[in-house]
Amino acid sequence: MHRYLVLLFISTSVQAELIPPREFEVAEGFEITTWATSPQLYNPTNFDVDSQGRLWVTEAVNYRNFRNKALGLSKQKGDRVVVLEDTDGDGKADKSHTFVRDPDLVAPLGIGVIDNKVIVSCSPNILIYTDVNRDARFDPKVDKKEVFLTGFKGLDHDHSLHSVKAGPDGYWYFNVGNAGAHTVKDKSGWTLRAGSSYAGGTPHLKRNIPGRKSDDGRVWVGGVGLRIRPDGKGLEPIGHNFRNAYEEAVTSFGDVFHADNDDPPACRTTWVMEYGNAGFASADGSRNWRMDQRPGQPVRIAEWRQEDPGTMPAGDVYGNGAPTGIVYGENGCFDSRYPNGLLLSCESARGEVFGYVPRPQGAGFTLERFIFLKVKDGSAKHGWFRPSDVAIGADGAIYVSDWYDPGVGGHRMADATGSGTIYRIAPKDFRPKNPTLSLETTEGQIEALKSPAVNVRILGFEALRKQGNNALPQLIKLLNHKNQFFAARAAWLLPYCGDQGLAKSVELLKSFNPQMRITAFRALRRAQNEKSLKGAVQKLVERAQLTLSTDPSPAVRREVALSLRDIPFKKCRSIIENLGKRFDGWDRWYLEALGTACDRKEAMAYEMLVGKSGVSPLKWDRRLSGLAWRLHPVASIDALTTRAMSKVIPGSERKRMINALAFIKDRRAAESMLPLAIKGPTDLRGLAAWWGKNRHTNDWKA
Repeated sequence: MHRYLVLLFISTSVQAELIPPREFEVAEGFEITTWATSPQLYNPTNFDVDSQGRLWVTEAVNYRNFRNKALGLSKQKGDRVVVLEDTDGDGKADKSHTFVRDPDLVAPLGIGVIDNKVIVSCSPNILIYTDVNRDARFDPKVDKKEVFLTGFKGLDHDHSLHSVKAGPDGYWYFNVGNAGAHTVKDKSGWTLRAGSSYAGGTPHLKRNIPGRKSDDGRVWVGGVGLRIRPDGKGLEPIGHNFRNAYEEAVTSFGDVFHADNDDPPACRTTWVMEYGNAGFASADGSRNWRMDQRPGQPVRIAEWRQEDPGTMPAGDVYGNGAPTGIVYGENGCFDSRYPNGLLLSCESARGEVFGYVPRPQGAGFTLERFIFLKVKDGSAKHGWFRPSDVAIGADGAIYVSDWYDPGVGGHRMADATGSGTIYRIAPKDFRPKNPTLSLETTEGQIEALKSPAVNVRILGFEALRKQGNNALPQLIKLLNHKNQFFAARAAWLLPYCGDQGLAKSVELLKSFNPQMRITAFRALRRAQNEKSLKGAVQKLVERAQLTLSTDPSPAVRREVALSLRDIPFKKCRSIIENLGKRFDGWDRWYLEALGTACDRKEAMAYEMLVGKSGVSPLKWDRRLSGLAWRLHPVASIDALTTRAMSKVIPGSERKRMINALAFIKDRRAAESMLPLAIKGPTDLRGLAAWWGKNRHTNDWKA
C-alpha cells in the first residue's frame, strides 16, 4: 500500500518530525518547535488562526493532478480543510480533524476564519462555509455553504485566487494572480474584468484576454489586489499588474505589503500603493515585459518596468524565488525586539522566511531584508523546507507551515507522502496562552481588537462599530495606548461614533504622528462608502484634502493625491497645484501618487504645473522634468523632444525624455522619435530607433 495511505491510519498523536527544529537557524532570541506534522495534516498551502487559537489549514493533496498523478495522492472527494488544536497548552497540537472535504476544493490556496465563517479561496470561487452550530465540523444538513464570489480563473493553478484577510477598516482584502481572464461580479452587480496575455501552466488555462474594461471604465491587468465589504458589495481593485502575489498583508494603519513572483529572477517584496500598477505586463496587458525590454536594460528594471511612467517602485527586488505567505506582525511574542512591527515573508523556492522592519521614507517605505528562518547550511534536510504560509497566532507566537518537498518549480511534487509541518517560533521562555474573549462587553471587544491575529481582531472591530457612540470613551482611551498599532485600530472606528467621533477624527488629522494623520484620513475616506455617513463625511474629506495638501509629510500628501483619482480637475485644481509644487524631484512614490491624482486629467495638470511655469524645457529642474515624464500629454511632445535632442543635458535625463515620448499615443510623438534615431545625440540614437520599431506593432501601429 502507498505510504500516504498508510499514514492516514496512523493515530494523530504520533508525530514524526520531517525537519527537526535543531536543523534550523532562527533569528536571535527565538526558538523553533514542531507544533504539528503529518499525519495531522498534509500539503499545507495556507492557514488561519481563530479566536480560540486553533489553526485551520487548507491542504492541496490534489495539486496539479495532470502532472503529479504518478505520486498517487489524488483524492476524488476533493481536498480538505483541517482544524488543529493544542488543548493542553504544551506548545504542540494534540488534536486534528477534518472540517470539510469538498469536490469543489481542488488545491485551494487560501483560508480566512472570521467568527464561524470559514472563507476558502479556490478558483473559480471564494466559498464561505458557515459553521452554524460551531462544532468545527461541516455538516451540510446543519451548516451552510455559499459561493461568495465567482468568476476567477486559474483552476488548479498557482497564479490564481488567494486568502481573504480582514483589514482594519472592516473590509476583506485578497488578491488573484494573472491566470485570468477574471470576470467577477459582486453582490451589487459591479463587475471586475481583468486579464493579460499570460496563459498556460495547466490544461485549464488555454486563453486569456487583455485590455478589457471593468465597470469603473478602467483596464485592470494581470494579478489584482482587491477589497470588498463582508456583505459582498463594494468590490474594488487596490492595485494590479502583479504576476502572482500570494497574499496581502494589511497593517493597522491600512498599508498593504506583498511579495511577487519572478520570471526570471526578479522576485520582489513591496509596499502596495493604492491603485498602483506593478508593471509586470504592458498597460493594457497585451505584452509581456520581455517584449518591451530595452537593449541593455537589466531584468530587475525591465520585469517591473521601472523606467516606464505609470508604474510604482518595485521595492526590494531580491532575485530568484517563489514567495508565498506573508504577515505583518504588530503585537505578540516579538514586541520587545520589534516594537515597530515585523513583516515576515515566506520564500518557498529559497527555503527561507524573510524578515523586514518597514520604515516610512518619503512617500514610501524602506525594506531592508534579513533572514528570519532557514534550514542550516550543510543539513541533510537543506532544500526540503518549503514555507507556504506564516501567521501570528492568537497567543502571539509566530507559526510557519512547511509544504515539504525537494522542489517547487515546474509545478511538480516529488514528496510521495504529501507530508507537511507547522512550526511555532517564539522566545525561549514563551508560554502559549490564548485569551478568552467576551464579545458581549465593550472591554472584551477592545481586547479582541488588540488581538495579534488579524482575523480575530476584526471581531472586536465589528462589535465596536455596532455600538457606535457608546464605544467612544473606550476608543479614545485606546488612542492613547503606547502601542501605535492599537491606537490606529481605534482610529478606524471613530467615524462610526456620531458627531463626537467625527470631531475626534478631524482632530487626529493634526496628530504629531504622520502615520496617524494618514490613518484618520483613510478612515474618513472609507466611511464615505456608508450611506448613512456619506454626506457629512464627504465634506470633512474635502476639507482635509485641501488642508493636508500642504502637509509637511510627503506620505500624508501622497494619500491626498491618491484620493483625487476620480475627482474632476475643476474641483481639485488647487489641491493638485499644492501637491505638484511640493514634489522634490526625486521621490518616485510621490511622483507616481501625483500621476494617479492626475489620472484622465494629465493635459490640464501638465499645463498648470509645467506649461505655465515659464521655464524653458532646456532649463527644467528635476521637478519639472519628472512631472513632464510622468504626465506626458500630447502638449509635452515638443518640450520632450527639445530636451532629448540637447547635447548639454545629461544622458540619463535625455533617456528619460525619449522614454516619455514613447508612451504618448499620438502621431506627432512617433514623428518626433524618427529624427532622434537619425540625427539625435549619438549615445541614444539606438534607443530611439528601438522604440520606433517596438511601437510600430502596438501604440503607433496606426
